[in-house]
Amino acid sequence: MNEINRQFAALVFVAVLSAPVWAATKTVTLDVPGMYCAACPITVKQALNKVQGVSKVDVSLEKKKAVVTFDDSKTDTKALVKATTDAGYPSKPATDGK
Repeated sequence: MNEINRQFAALVFVAVLSAPVWAATKTVTLDVPGMYCAACPITVKQALNKVQGVSKVDVSLEKKKAVVTFDDSKTDTKALVKATTDAGYPSKPATDGK
């Protein structure tokens, strides 16, 4: 019985350590065409940083894009688009080739 308990404990230990692997960090680029002044990127960045799971946001006024890194177990691209849209800056995922 003692050996079975030890094996079970080892299995639980491995499962606990590997749990963070299930969640993946993703990065998405959003087109935010409505940005036109120096305050716009600040507002967009603040809106995106309020979304749970977002770890990094870079916004470019010149490119009219936001690059967002997030935990896909806590949020998704749809929530990021909603955040910018609710802040007054509708966005959409950038397409390849842009």
